[in-house]
Amino acid sequence: MGLGSTAKKVQRIADMAEELYKRLNELRDQIKEMQETVSGTRDRVEALEAESAEQRAILEALAKEQGIDLDSVTAEAHIAEAEDDSLAGDSADAATAAEDGSETDQSADSTETPSTSDGQ
Repeated sequence: MGLGSTAKKVQRIADMAEELYKRLNELRDQIKEMQETVSGTRDRVEALEAESAEQRAILEALAKEQGIDLDSVTAEAHIAEAEDDSLAGDSADAATAAEDGSETDQSADSTETPSTSDGQ
C-alpha cells in the first residue's frame, strides 16, 4: 500500500513540474514581447529626440534672425507654467480640504455655488 501513495505523490510532483514549465514558457514569451516593445519604444524616443533637436536648431536660428531672446521666452513660459501648476494645486488642496471638512465655513461659503436644480 505504500507504493500507491508514493505513486500519487510522484504524479502530483510531475503535474506540478509540468504546470511550472508551462508558466515559465509563458513568462519567457511575455519577457520577449516586452523586450521587443522596449526596443521599439527606444527607437521611437531616439527618433523624437533627434527631431526635437532639429526643430530646436531651426527655432534658434529663426529667433536669432528675428532678434528674439529664447532664454527669456523660455524662462517666462516656465514661470507661467509653474504659476498655473501652483493655482491648480491650490484648487486641489481647497477641494480636498472641503471634502475632509477641514476648511472653515467662511472659505467654504465663498467657493460653493448655489444649487439651481430647484427651479430658482
